[in-house]
Amino acid sequence: MVLIIDPQASGLAGNMFIGAFVDLGADKNKVTEVIKTYADEFGEVRVDISLKSKSGVMTTYADIQTEDESARHYDELIRKIDEITENVYPEDMLIAKSVELAKRIFKTIALAESEVHGQSLDELHFHEVGCADAVADIIGSSYAYHLLGLDKQKIYSLPVAVGSGTVNTQHGILPVPAPAVINILKNVPTVGGIPKTELTTPTGASILVNITDEYISSQPLLYDKKIGYGAGKKDLEVLNALRLIQASESVDKDSISILETNVDTLSGEVLGSLYDTMLDEGARDISITPTIMKKNRPGHIIKIIARNNDVEHLTRTLMKETGTLGVRIIPFVHRGVSKREIITFTVDINGKNYESRFKLGYVDDELIKCSPEYDDVKRISDDCGLSVKDVQLLLEEEYKKSIR
Repeated sequence: MVLIIDPQASGLAGNMFIGAFVDLGADKNKVTEVIKTYADEFGEVRVDISLKSKSGVMTTYADIQTEDESARHYDELIRKIDEITENVYPEDMLIAKSVELAKRIFKTIALAESEVHGQSLDELHFHEVGCADAVADIIGSSYAYHLLGLDKQKIYSLPVAVGSGTVNTQHGILPVPAPAVINILKNVPTVGGIPKTELTTPTGASILVNITDEYISSQPLLYDKKIGYGAGKKDLEVLNALRLIQASESVDKDSISILETNVDTLSGEVLGSLYDTMLDEGARDISITPTIMKKNRPGHIIKIIARNNDVEHLTRTLMKETGTLGVRIIPFVHRGVSKREIITFTVDINGKNYESRFKLGYVDDELIKCSPEYDDVKRISDDCGLSVKDVQLLLEEEYKKSIR
């Protein structure tokens, strides 16, 4: 399955993503509950998700009204979200994944705003879009996205309509798209669109770039389509609703880019920390191979697998982290792709139930890979006292038994 995000006419906003995800089938009651749990900590919030006709098309409108208690600094905001998660949803893995995505979205906005205002992340506070409003839109969108299992699907985006004209802000009258929006969408295809108004918000733009795998100019060949519409607040001369198309592609395929550089001056500590840094910044995978470089000096080859739209950001990050003066980029490497999915499996160990995520791979409907996630294996190992190796074998055996 794939998902096509179509913001060509309407642009993007956080509540439009929520409405479109609910229109596709996400449980609106669960989404509303999670929004209120998090956003209520930052200010009063009222949520009404209902059907609404826009330009003669039936859509789902997520009407979210908030009143901020106060502005929050970026680091304070993230700490508070983690605190809520730990207190209210300590064992909910779906919430955990949703919060991790939400924090990446917040960081994208924060980096864009910090570039605009010339402030560090420590100095930055969320006020322009409203702190409670941003939390509601981002947490709600992230949770609805995971409720639908879209993290396991390939996601494409068509060009984004950003609008035109000017917009009034706390900093005065600014051009459309607003500076933060244009920063977030630097590497995303955009168009002005027909309406002379702001069509894309920083929140909507940030959600898009954190879930999209590839940007396309037109739809690929699709079958068995399911459509969802998320209404925007304004009534425009065009359909003001974000359209999502969930479908089957004709052929399983994928494309990636490979970033590669040679280094001979880094310590083992720096090389070790590079794994976590690059994965946190969006790398799909990273490998570091010992080698011999010029003048017979020992060194390492760093190789990173990246989504095509992440190449520029990951290249800059790699250069900053390693000090390398050049990165080789091998673009659009096509690879055969097996059917993949991530599931959650519960196993009993010494009378206690443990949940673990499993990465599964299939070829012609035959299971070829059944691998529990290391983080979950380590957590279970620490709790039950078995070695990581024994827990991994036990989880694999129990899962295979369950599907026989």
